[in-house]
Amino acid sequence: MNLNLNQNQNQNQQISGTQPTASMPEREIMDDALASQKYMTDTYNTYSNECVTQNVRDEFMKILNEEHQIQSDVFDTMKQRGWYNIPDAQQQKIQQAKQKYQNENPGAQG
Repeated sequence: MNLNLNQNQNQNQQISGTQPTASMPEREIMDDALASQKYMTDTYNTYSNECVTQNVRDEFMKILNEEHQIQSDVFDTMKQRGWYNIPDAQQQKIQQAKQKYQNENPGAQG
């Protein structure tokens, strides 16, 4: 996926033949792209789950995988640019979650 948004934005301006009065900051474009990808993967996941024809389901699964890859590319780009920060999990919370899972599933390896 080519994430050179400035180049794409310039091409779109040339195609439309209009000059924008205000441009959307790149971070907002990326936020919107990420939100759109999340919505699209949710939608394709629902289609895949509810499809009764195997061939059509397979096609939806291919599309779903492609959309997840695009979402991942957008997310990674935003994270690299410092626009999507996720704090590291605290070790205590990791241990609590692990203990809770083991208590709920005593036969599971942990």
